[in-house]
Amino acid sequence: MMTVTKESVIERLKTVNGPDFTGNIVDLGMVSEIFIADSKVFFSITVPAARAQELEPLRAAAERAVKAIPGVASAVVALTAEKKGGGMEAPVPPRPSAPQRPTPQPAPQRPAPHAPTSQSHGRRGVPGIDAIIAVASGKGGVGKSTTAVNLALGLAANGLKVGVLDADIYGPSMPRLLNIHGRPQTVDGKVLKPMQNYGLKVMSMGFLVDEETPMIWRGPMVMSALTQMLREVEWGPLDVLVVDMPPGTGDAQLTMAQQVPLAGAVIVSTPQDLALIDARKGLNMFKKVDVPLLGIVENMSYFLAPDTGKRYDIFGHGGARREAERLGVTFLGEVPLEMGIRESSDAGAPVVASKPEGAEAKIYRDIASKVWERVQEERGAAEAAVPSIVFE
Repeated sequence: MMTVTKESVIERLKTVNGPDFTGNIVDLGMVSEIFIADSKVFFSITVPAARAQELEPLRAAAERAVKAIPGVASAVVALTAEKKGGGMEAPVPPRPSAPQRPTPQPAPQRPAPHAPTSQSHGRRGVPGIDAIIAVASGKGGVGKSTTAVNLALGLAANGLKVGVLDADIYGPSMPRLLNIHGRPQTVDGKVLKPMQNYGLKVMSMGFLVDEETPMIWRGPMVMSALTQMLREVEWGPLDVLVVDMPPGTGDAQLTMAQQVPLAGAVIVSTPQDLALIDARKGLNMFKKVDVPLLGIVENMSYFLAPDTGKRYDIFGHGGARREAERLGVTFLGEVPLEMGIRESSDAGAPVVASKPEGAEAKIYRDIASKVWERVQEERGAAEAAVPSIVFE
């Protein structure tokens, strides 16, 4: 196979016209640093945020141009709103003035329709992975990613082979949480090798783009990137893959729920009513696409003063447990608002790995045990529901 170089990619990108046909995207300084993993090419194109949707054809043209280079197997091209290293200094030209027209507003998003039960049987599994678990939340800021990584480490501590897929395309956090740096390598130029630390296999968009690069990706691009990170990575053999979902109920969640046979979903919430309202949205979304609900974790459940040991219920207490009981969903456990959990996560040394004998690590291991028990229960129920044909 021919070796693909940055120089050959840049030369080909010079054939792609810039916005409004003013020069090419390389000379206009719109192309970021180019990353090549054997035969796969990754880069971004800087555009004004207000014109991102309008300039999607430009991104597609750049992707087609690079894919046409001999030796290139695939290309992942993103639109970003911030210039990163590697681009030239020329500014992106403004649009020529034109008569102003009212800008059409996109139609409001509607909740996803209920997926027919028959669709759940057509979801294609991922070779080498025995079970896939989604960790989700209805909103950001509830500690979902910290919960996901410590859940994964808890499952591993309980003797399972575990991987983590960071499905948050817009705000990947696993590189920082697991203290993993560098770029992934490829296997025979076809699939990516997952990065590894603390005994976990990990894949994240954060390994392919700079941490501070904002992603301006539309739904189809998110779906394509997730599919590649899921199906074009040498995961196996794994007992379980933990998927750290982005917050909310958007394209990433629906892509995973509708295209992958999820063993179940774990919902993370804080105790207060506003967070629980958003958690219900996540629960209902997974119900509508026939994904088993493994349970709810109440994060930041309470605070223990380090000097006196006195307990404070800063966000209220027990809201997630009551919500689980009301909905008939398993309550998986309470995680305290503990400074050590945050500090260890920020330092890339999650508490289950850095302080395995501590009280907080035990909480996560207990949650992991309950999650795996629920996975087995759901499997048993699914097998029992399959009709058998008896010949007499």
